[in-house]
Formats: sequence, structure tokens, C-alpha cells
Amino acid sequence: MSTTPLTTWSAMPPVTRRVRAYFAPVDRTNRKVSVFDPSLSGQFALDTPPLPWIDLGWIEDFARKSLSKTTGLTTGSPALTHYQVRESIDASVSFRFKTWTKLSMALAGGTQHMNLLEPASGAAANGSGAKAAAAVPLAASGSTASFLAMASGASAGFTAGSIVAVDNDYAAQSGYIGSGVSAGYVSATATNTLDADAIRRVTFNVARVSGVLPTGLQLAQPLIAGVPASTLKVQAVLGFVDREGGSFFQEWSALFVMPGEQGDRLCFYYPRLEALAGAAESTANMAGPLDRIALAAGFRALPATDANDGQQVVCYRTYLPSAQTLV
Repeated sequence: MSTTPLTTWSAMPPVTRRVRAYFAPVDRTNRKVSVFDPSLSGQFALDTPPLPWIDLGWIEDFARKSLSKTTGLTTGSPALTHYQVRESIDASVSFRFKTWTKLSMALAGGTQHMNLLEPASGAAANGSGAKAAAAVPLAASGSTASFLAMASGASAGFTAGSIVAVDNDYAAQSGYIGSGVSAGYVSATATNTLDADAIRRVTFNVARVSGVLPTGLQLAQPLIAGVPASTLKVQAVLGFVDREGGSFFQEWSALFVMPGEQGDRLCFYYPRLEALAGAAESTANMAGPLDRIALAAGFRALPATDANDGQQVVCYRTYLPSAQTLV
């Protein structure tokens, strides 16, 4: 008995229509990045990325650049180059976000990003938002990542369709703050200027309310920090604001995927990215008088250690060929 070998294999150029972006938190306190392993998750469904990756949709004008430098190691007289060594390791990536979300605004702005908390009655005006109305505590039990349990009647101050921030009261601590994500950094000298709402003002633990129940709030999306502790409190959010200036840098792990039209896939994984520039946006004419506004973003890749061999790297490029591609 014999089998006929398949003879339709060929080497094919990758062909793609667009690029999709995913970001995941970096544990800055413990210096731990979010890992993307292409051997385990390389062919994930684009609409359902593996945890903890967050889908930020399709992006445009994607460009990446190696800024690493090499130099020759010379010996003798006259000097002859006998070896080549790396003088520096550096890389950058830039693109435009097509959608505006809290996370895409924070990444494009690069610095500390803030929630516009619903203001207290009679509060003084301020550029990043006035002093906030009182936060509502969670019930001792019953909350999930998508449901905020509250005491009877406490949910009446919220409406379906509103946005909420869920986090702890600030209690004069210093260091990184924010549940699930390092949303800001408080130096020891700045602690006396912050109020109890300081963490909720910057937290990424935000979600849209899909329904208001007598026992709490149903969320349209799970909280980034997962199931909230009963010590967390809830405040209504009207929008988001970022600032040009400040000393805090956003740092995230990033993954960019180019799905091939022939079944193959290109993945670019950056363990650590920090913004290279401040907030910027660009407009593209759609059909007069309408213009589409996109968020321009540029990043520098920072090093991480590869557990397989201890090498310091700034990015990984993975090609997953289709079943009909010669290798």
C-alpha cells in the first residue's frame, strides 16, 4: 500500500490586511511582565485573547524599528576587526489607535491618566476634575468581576450606561497605586496633597454599568483587577482626562498581530513598552464636514530577560506558517 505525497506545498509571502493590538499590565512593583508564549497561544481567536491580554482593536500606520547598534572588536596593529559585538539594544514602535478608550488614551498620552469623577455639590473647579462626590462602599460579600454588590438602596445613585471606578481609599501610602494595574506612583513627599479618592481618580479598574439592581450594579465588562475585595468603593465617572506633563510613565506589555490571508500569522511581542512622546492626535477626512480623529502613539521598548537562556531582549517576532507553506 502506498500513499501519494502532497505536492502543493510552496513558499508564500505573508499577506495581511491590517494589524490588531493587545496590551497587558506590567507588575511594576515586582518587575514582572505579562508573557505571550506563541507556542501555547499563537493561534488564539482574535476576538478572545488569552488572559491577561486586553484587545484594543485594529490599529493603523503600524511601524516598528530596531535602534540596536553593533560595533567591531579590533585587535593588533594595524587594527583588524575580529569580532562583532552589540554596542546597544534598543527598539521603537509607533502606530495610531482607531478607537478611543481609557486604555488607548493612557497609552497614547504616556503619563498618568485620570478618571473624571462625578463632582461633589459646590466643589471648586479644577483642570483634572473637581473634588468628587462621596464613594459608595461594596457589600461584605456577593461581588464578582462583573457584578458590584451593595447594601440595599446604595445602587440608586447610579444609572445604566454610566461608568464607574472601583478601588480603595487612598490612605497615605507611597509607591505604585491602583488595583490590577500600576496606574500612578506616589512619592513620599506627595502623600500630604492627596485626598481619599486619589486611587479611584487614576485606577484602570473601571467599567460600564449595564444594569442597576436593588442589590448592586451589573457591569457590561469584567473589571481588569478581577473580583473586587469588599474594602473597595465605587464612584461614578463622567469621562477621562490626561495631561501634558507629570513624572509618571505608563508601562505595559504589548502584542501586535498580523493575521495572514493564507492561514499564516505574524506576531510581535514587546515585554515592556513606555511612551516616547506626549499626547497627540491626527485627523483624517471621512466625508465633509466629518473628520475621524485617531490617537497617535509612539513607544520605546525596554529590556526583559528570556527565561530560556537569560538573554536581555526588547522584542520577539514570531511567524506561524500555514499548513501549506514550505519552511
